[in-house]
Amino acid sequence: MRIDYQKVAPGAYQAMLGLENYVRTCGLEKSLLNLVKMRASQINGCVYCLDMHSKEARSIGETEQRLLSLDNWREATCYTARERAALAWADALTLVSEKHVSAELFNETRKQFGEQELVNLSMAIISINGWNRLNISFRSDQEACPVK
Repeated sequence: MRIDYQKVAPGAYQAMLGLENYVRTCGLEKSLLNLVKMRASQINGCVYCLDMHSKEARSIGETEQRLLSLDNWREATCYTARERAALAWADALTLVSEKHVSAELFNETRKQFGEQELVNLSMAIISINGWNRLNISFRSDQEACPVK
Protein backbone atom coordinates (compact mmCIF):
# COMPACT_ATOMS: atom_id res chain seq x y z
CA MET A 1 0.00 0.00 0.00
CA ARG A 2 1.34 3.42 -0.93
CA ILE A 3 -0.76 5.46 1.48
CA ASP A 4 -3.27 4.27 4.04
CA TYR A 5 -5.82 6.95 3.17
CA GLN A 6 -8.17 5.74 5.90
CA LYS A 7 -5.62 6.72 8.55
CA VAL A 8 -4.10 9.75 6.81
CA ALA A 9 -7.43 11.45 6.10
CA PRO A 10 -10.06 9.88 8.37
CA GLY A 11 -12.55 12.68 7.71
CA ALA A 12 -12.43 12.05 3.97
CA TYR A 13 -12.74 8.32 4.57
CA GLN A 14 -15.77 8.88 6.82
CA ALA A 15 -17.35 11.07 4.14
CA MET A 16 -16.90 8.28 1.59
CA LEU A 17 -18.39 5.78 4.02
CA GLY A 18 -21.34 8.12 4.53
CA LEU A 19 -22.02 8.12 0.80
CA GLU A 20 -21.62 4.34 0.67
CA ASN A 21 -24.04 3.90 3.56
CA TYR A 22 -26.56 6.13 1.81
CA VAL A 23 -26.26 4.06 -1.36
CA ARG A 24 -26.76 0.80 0.54
CA THR A 25 -30.00 2.04 2.09
CA CYS A 26 -31.41 4.08 -0.81
CA GLY A 27 -33.89 1.40 -1.90
CA LEU A 28 -32.24 0.22 -5.12
CA GLU A 29 -31.98 -3.52 -5.56
CA LYS A 30 -28.80 -5.06 -4.12
CA SER A 31 -28.34 -7.12 -7.27
CA LEU A 32 -28.54 -3.98 -9.43
CA LEU A 33 -26.07 -2.14 -7.20
CA ASN A 34 -23.61 -5.03 -7.45
CA LEU A 35 -23.88 -5.07 -11.23
CA VAL A 36 -23.16 -1.34 -11.61
CA LYS A 37 -20.36 -1.50 -9.03
CA MET A 38 -18.77 -4.39 -10.90
CA ARG A 39 -19.22 -2.70 -14.27
CA ALA A 40 -17.58 0.54 -13.16
CA SER A 41 -14.80 -1.47 -11.52
CA GLN A 42 -14.26 -3.37 -14.78
CA ILE A 43 -13.95 -0.13 -16.73
CA ASN A 44 -11.59 1.34 -14.13
CA GLY A 45 -9.58 -1.86 -13.71
CA CYS A 46 -10.07 -2.11 -9.94
CA VAL A 47 -9.43 -5.77 -9.18
CA TYR A 48 -10.06 -5.22 -5.47
CA CYS A 49 -13.60 -4.02 -5.97
CA LEU A 50 -14.32 -6.55 -8.72
CA ASP A 51 -13.36 -9.38 -6.41
CA MET A 52 -15.36 -8.02 -3.51
CA HIS A 53 -18.52 -7.25 -5.43
CA SER A 54 -18.48 -10.52 -7.37
CA LYS A 55 -18.34 -12.39 -4.05
CA GLU A 56 -21.16 -10.26 -2.67
CA ALA A 57 -23.21 -10.80 -5.83
CA ARG A 58 -22.77 -14.58 -5.62
CA SER A 59 -23.75 -14.55 -1.95
CA ILE A 60 -27.14 -13.03 -2.84
CA GLY A 61 -27.78 -15.48 -5.69
CA GLU A 62 -26.25 -13.86 -8.78
CA THR A 63 -25.45 -16.38 -11.50
CA GLU A 64 -22.05 -17.03 -13.01
CA GLN A 65 -23.50 -16.45 -16.47
CA ARG A 66 -24.55 -12.91 -15.61
CA LEU A 67 -21.26 -12.13 -13.86
CA LEU A 68 -19.20 -13.47 -16.75
CA SER A 69 -21.36 -11.66 -19.32
CA LEU A 70 -21.02 -8.28 -17.65
CA ASP A 71 -18.06 -7.18 -19.75
CA ASN A 72 -20.24 -7.62 -22.86
CA TRP A 73 -23.57 -6.69 -21.33
CA ARG A 74 -24.82 -4.93 -24.47
CA GLU A 75 -24.77 -8.21 -26.41
CA ALA A 76 -25.86 -10.45 -23.53
CA THR A 77 -29.54 -11.35 -23.23
CA CYS A 78 -29.51 -12.23 -19.53
CA TYR A 79 -30.16 -8.72 -18.16
CA THR A 80 -33.52 -7.02 -17.67
CA ALA A 81 -34.39 -3.73 -19.33
CA ARG A 82 -33.88 -1.99 -15.97
CA GLU A 83 -30.46 -3.57 -15.50
CA ARG A 84 -29.45 -2.69 -19.05
CA ALA A 85 -30.45 0.93 -18.45
CA ALA A 86 -28.44 0.98 -15.20
CA LEU A 87 -25.40 -0.52 -16.92
CA ALA A 88 -25.60 2.02 -19.75
CA TRP A 89 -25.83 4.79 -17.14
CA ALA A 90 -22.84 3.30 -15.26
CA ASP A 91 -20.79 3.21 -18.46
CA ALA A 92 -21.70 6.80 -19.30
CA LEU A 93 -20.99 8.22 -15.85
CA THR A 94 -17.75 6.28 -15.46
CA LEU A 95 -16.56 7.46 -18.89
CA VAL A 96 -18.20 10.89 -18.72
CA SER A 97 -15.07 12.71 -19.90
CA GLU A 98 -15.08 10.72 -23.14
CA LYS A 99 -18.70 10.94 -24.26
CA HIS A 100 -20.65 12.96 -21.71
CA VAL A 101 -24.25 11.88 -21.10
CA SER A 102 -26.52 12.24 -24.09
CA ALA A 103 -30.13 13.36 -23.95
CA GLU A 104 -31.03 10.07 -25.63
CA LEU A 105 -29.36 8.02 -22.89
CA PHE A 106 -30.94 10.16 -20.18
CA ASN A 107 -34.41 9.71 -21.70
CA GLU A 108 -33.94 5.95 -22.13
CA THR A 109 -32.72 5.57 -18.56
CA ARG A 110 -35.64 7.61 -17.22
CA LYS A 111 -38.01 5.04 -18.70
CA GLN A 112 -36.68 2.57 -16.10
CA PHE A 113 -35.88 4.88 -13.17
CA GLY A 114 -37.83 7.60 -11.43
CA GLU A 115 -36.11 10.88 -10.57
CA GLN A 116 -35.03 9.84 -7.08
CA GLU A 117 -33.98 6.40 -8.28
CA LEU A 118 -31.83 7.94 -11.00
CA VAL A 119 -30.15 10.25 -8.50
CA ASN A 120 -29.56 7.26 -6.20
CA LEU A 121 -28.18 5.19 -9.07
CA SER A 122 -25.88 8.07 -9.99
CA MET A 123 -24.68 8.32 -6.39
CA ALA A 124 -23.92 4.58 -6.40
CA ILE A 125 -21.84 5.00 -9.55
CA ILE A 126 -20.10 8.08 -8.16
CA SER A 127 -19.32 6.18 -4.97
CA ILE A 128 -17.79 3.14 -6.66
CA ASN A 129 -15.78 5.33 -9.02
CA GLY A 130 -14.40 7.16 -5.97
CA TRP A 131 -13.50 3.91 -4.21
CA ASN A 132 -11.90 2.59 -7.40
CA ARG A 133 -9.75 5.68 -7.77
CA LEU A 134 -8.63 5.57 -4.15
CA ASN A 135 -7.84 1.86 -4.19
CA ILE A 136 -6.05 1.95 -7.54
CA SER A 137 -4.03 5.10 -6.76
CA PHE A 138 -2.91 3.97 -3.33
CA ARG A 139 -2.71 0.25 -4.18
CA SER A 140 -4.97 -0.82 -1.38
CA ASP A 141 -4.77 -4.37 -0.14
CA GLN A 142 -7.81 -6.43 -1.04
CA GLU A 143 -8.45 -7.25 2.62
CA ALA A 144 -8.39 -3.55 3.51
CA CYS A 145 -10.77 -2.42 0.77
CA PRO A 146 -13.51 -0.50 2.64
CA VAL A 147 -16.44 -1.05 0.28
CA LYS A 148 -18.10 -4.20 1.66
